[in-house]
Amino acid sequence: MSLEDSIGDILRKARISTETSAAAASKASGLSEADYEAIESTGKAPADTRFGPLGDLLTISGSRLEAQSHGWLPAAVDLTAWQALEMITTAGDGMTVNAYLVWDPATKKAVLFDTGFEAAPILALIQDHALHLEHILITHSHADHVAALGDLRKAFPNVRIHSGSRQAPADQQLKAGSTFTAGSLHIRHHPTPGHAEDGVTFVVTGWANHAPPVAIVGDAIFAGSMGGARDQLKLARARVQDVILSLPAPTLICSGHGPITTVGEEKAHNPWFP
Repeated sequence: MSLEDSIGDILRKARISTETSAAAASKASGLSEADYEAIESTGKAPADTRFGPLGDLLTISGSRLEAQSHGWLPAAVDLTAWQALEMITTAGDGMTVNAYLVWDPATKKAVLFDTGFEAAPILALIQDHALHLEHILITHSHADHVAALGDLRKAFPNVRIHSGSRQAPADQQLKAGSTFTAGSLHIRHHPTPGHAEDGVTFVVTGWANHAPPVAIVGDAIFAGSMGGARDQLKLARARVQDVILSLPAPTLICSGHGPITTVGEEKAHNPWFP
């Protein structure tokens, strides 16, 4: 799976969030304004781009951005150790989005994180593994992450839905300090606003064979990037650092878009968090 953000996407997000003009960014990069704008639109940079000064201006790591321009990807993750974790990727509105299903192999109790665009592949997984879906946990309420919620509620009328949104019904709003279980699995949640006001990260522990934790983060952070935060960039970065990148290095980061990565990979390579 390719990265969610090209270097052009990262530069555009950083420039908008820091209120930097294209003219200033092009000057720092050593390119003409037209050539700089071409990076943002195509994701491809000329060999003589001055990533260091450009990164300094936009408060991101120029060397890490340059590495991405040469094709950096996080190391592929083998999910065998986690046994009962599935990423479900669906497409719509010109994009793809990831939902995640976890369960306890012994009890078959399952929890779904976000829904993506389509319920069908989720329903198929639940049927194939004979699972009992007990909870749907929402990382944030942007449309691509909850599009299939209605169909899933029809299929599972007794499922419990939990969201950080203040607009959600009172019985669906996440309560501070509350935790969830699915057999041996334990799930705790932490607010990670910035990209979305109601952004939440869920951390799943208790895996068989002592597999590392799994952080299901929505769009708070991607492999090699992060969700757009505009005027909330400082808050978004701080919450990612405090909640997600403080977890053990082998922890899986399961994002709403792009490939699965790890805390160690992102601490070493993500340009937003040098």
